[in-house]
Amino acid sequence: MRLWIAVFLRCLPLDALRPHWPRDPRPFAVLEHERVAALTPGARRAGVRPGMRRAGAAAIAPQVELLARAPLAEAEARQGAALALLQYTPDVAPGPDEASILLNVSASLMCFGGPRALHRRVAATLAALDLRASLGMAPTATGAWLLARAPVRHPRRTLTLASLARRLDALPLGLLPQARARQDWLQAIGCGTLADLRALPRAGLQRRSAPELLQALDAAYGDAAEAHRWIEAPPAFSRRVELMDYVEHTHAALAVAGRLAEQLSGWLSARRLAVRRVTVRLEHERGRRACPPTSIELALAQPVWQAAQILHLLQERLGRVTLQAPVIALALDAPDTVAQPEASACLFPEPGGAAADQARLLDLLAARLGRERVRRARPVADHRPEIANAWAEAQAPAASPPSLPGPLDRPFWLLETPQPLTLAGHRPQYRGQPLRLMRGPERLESGWWDAALTVRDYFVAEDGAGARYWIYRERDAARARWFLHGLYA
Repeated sequence: MRLWIAVFLRCLPLDALRPHWPRDPRPFAVLEHERVAALTPGARRAGVRPGMRRAGAAAIAPQVELLARAPLAEAEARQGAALALLQYTPDVAPGPDEASILLNVSASLMCFGGPRALHRRVAATLAALDLRASLGMAPTATGAWLLARAPVRHPRRTLTLASLARRLDALPLGLLPQARARQDWLQAIGCGTLADLRALPRAGLQRRSAPELLQALDAAYGDAAEAHRWIEAPPAFSRRVELMDYVEHTHAALAVAGRLAEQLSGWLSARRLAVRRVTVRLEHERGRRACPPTSIELALAQPVWQAAQILHLLQERLGRVTLQAPVIALALDAPDTVAQPEASACLFPEPGGAAADQARLLDLLAARLGRERVRRARPVADHRPEIANAWAEAQAPAASPPSLPGPLDRPFWLLETPQPLTLAGHRPQYRGQPLRLMRGPERLESGWWDAALTVRDYFVAEDGAGARYWIYRERDAARARWFLHGLYA
């Protein structure tokens, strides 16, 4: 099945300058060539209208903030959206206008659960980027783009060429950019919709208009081939966002970091990579009140490439950061990447959860508690118990466990410092109760190479109540002292 999704960023001038404008009570209007090009509902209620001059808008509604249009910020927002959408298909292309993106999702439908589920995923990603968008879905790219720009309440999704033709026939002629140059003439002869345009004699229309008009019309209806310039992911990921206002709370910085995490996910998917380390840089004011940036590093237990996992860890880390100064810019880098791991081919799930689930838990605990506070057992190839039972950071590379044979059962609970035992006659006793030796000795001689020579005989002992202990006797000819070193459950 051939299928395209067209994204029309219908509020791009506002989204680029004030991403949170729907939640901002202040009214805004964007000016282009001293005329209103876009405005918020609050500005419209104040009397401002599209096309109004600056002086008129300022006179009618002085409370409305007038902003100059920022083409570079708009291009950056569209580029970020295209980068984020690469997580759904590698075939992403710019649309016919500066506010549109085209996605060829023909090969992605099965992967994301079908057209409706994929449509919802794309819409959710754009919402996470704080971009207001209209989505069109059709078997042709131009058809999907026209549906995305269709008037409100017009159906925007179709899966077959037959239904696409019916949807396009009802659209106004002015939506087709190639028809705008001849729109007055076409309307004068009674041509107001795409259906009317298709009904005109083709030879006469070709003589009286540019060849691009028929080419675009045929491409929209699936009667002509379409050519696109695909967007390529850059070789490295390093994105930076300049903030329009000072940010003094981490939850506001997290919203910006979430947009960058979506873009990182798209870049990783396009490059077939996974990230092992993410660096976030919070930049503060420059000049006389300059303050060094706040850097946050996330080291992951297992490489990931999904935006949700990255954002979850960022939320945990940023929630524990106290800003020393307002943030004016935020940057996200992915300096350490590896190839994406292959999907598991096991028929049955691993007991206790998959390795990826365990790694995500370690990442979450490290982000919440601190990396140095999450540790795991790391056995050392040494016969001395106090050295063999070591601990390391949970996110450090795991060493292969040593294989050291021992005739006695080792207890799970070792005392940090062996406790001296008293003697009753020649028998060791613990808390006033004599201990009976059940098994042993296990002779241990080790440590001559590091000036910590250990010469001991270990025994499994039991008291009158049946509790078992791991004790040892120093092999010292002058005085053979006994110690308690471990407890059995």
